Formats: sequence, structure tokens, C-alpha cells
Amino acid sequence: MTISERHKFILDRLNEAGIVHVADLSKELDVTVVTIRKDLKLLEDKGLLYRSHGSATLSSPYVNDKPVNEKKLVRVEEKIRIAQAAVGLVEKNEAIIIGSGTTVVSFAQMLPKNQKLTVLTAAMNVTLALIDAADVEIVQLGGVVRKSSSSVVGNYAEEMMRNFACSKLFLSVDGISLDFGLTTSHMMEAHLNAQMIQSVQKTIVLVDSSKFGKKGFGKICNLEDIDMIITDAGIPDHYKEKIEEMGIEVKVV
Repeated sequence: MTISERHKFILDRLNEAGIVHVADLSKELDVTVVTIRKDLKLLEDKGLLYRSHGSATLSSPYVNDKPVNEKKLVRVEEKIRIAQAAVGLVEKNEAIIIGSGTTVVSFAQMLPKNQKLTVLTAAMNVTLALIDAADVEIVQLGGVVRKSSSSVVGNYAEEMMRNFACSKLFLSVDGISLDFGLTTSHMMEAHLNAQMIQSVQKTIVLVDSSKFGKKGFGKICNLEDIDMIITDAGIPDHYKEKIEEMGIEVKVV
């Protein structure tokens, strides 16, 4: 197989799966790992892919912080379906935690207003979404206001969080990576989210399919630390299979 034929094979596989791995390509193409790495370097130099620790993706895996007002305009229909599916997991009289992000705000807006519930959150827009629900008791964490996400972060919020135990956490993230886990673009928010996971029995991640293969600056946890992911049909088959192999339930809506 010529170099150009190998490159075409790699790009075709990348378009199919969204990610390719050096070791897998080496076996499939019957060439050395060094050869595949050189191929990926040449393709990256041409702007056709991005390399990252033994693998390559079509787009940059790294995400930047974006204002919540900008995020809420993206993938609106997918977020609504994800939120609707998550609402069905909430039971009467539960104490739950809701993280920050546009998908979990949609989830909060859809919660039944006449269902007795305790909601603990760092997100002020989540609180506002539930402020008129007479049967929902809201515990608002305090701390430093992070304006881009309309939520609070910092030591005060983390210290408050340590005093509560809840049944479920509904969490949004900026990135889900097989090798790096769950991330967000802000390190203090990542640290608070990690504290939230320690305070619940079950962690449910609400995330649209564009977040798979992405990495934010701050690591929240490993994939093994969560219990369920609710996402849309755009999730790459490779990610779904690998995540389910870890014993994590993936619900596609």
C-alpha cells in the first residue's frame, strides 16, 4: 500500500469513527507504529486532523470557555430531548444536585412544579428556573460568581457542599474523553463538580454528542466515576461501545 493509499484509509476511517488509534491502524495496515505516527504527523501538518496521545481526531479536542448566552443557542433540540429523558429519572421527595450548563438548565425548567423535591445547585439560572415551584425546596450554594456560566465556584461553595448528601447529581460537562474523563473549561468549577460527585449515590451526565472526544482545561473525574450518560444519536459508535464496556449506562434520545 502506498503512502497516499494509507492516508486515504486513515482519513476514511476517521470520518467514519471520529477518532483513530495508532495501535489499531498499525495492525490494520500492517505497518509499524512509527510509520503510522509519521503518517498522522504529515496529515496534521496539512490541517486534516489533530493528534493526541496515540490517537487522532478530525477536530481539535480542546474547548474554550464560552458564555452561557452563546451556548444556549447551540443544539437546542438535542438538549431538550436529553432534558426530557432526565426528568423521568427524578422521584418524588428526592434530594438532588443540579450542576451548571445550558442542558441542565433545560432539565430544571422541565421539572414538575408540583412535585416535592429538594434541589441543591451552584447555578443561579437553575435557581431562577425553579423559583416559582412551590413544592421544590432550593438550596443555593454561595461563592464567587462565575459570570460566563451564571454559577458560583470556590471554597465557600465546596465547604457548603460537604455538608449535604443527595441521591442523584445531574451534571453537564464541556468534554468527555476516553483517556482523560470528564472535563470543564474552568478549573474551579471542575473542582466543585468533583465535590458534588462525592456527595451523591448516582451521577447522571446530560451532554449532547458534540462533547465526545473533547477536553476542557479542568478535569472533573474519570469516566468510571459516573453511572449514566444521556445524549443524542450523534454519539460516535466507538465512544458508546467503549463507555458501555466500562459498565456505564448510555441512554440515547
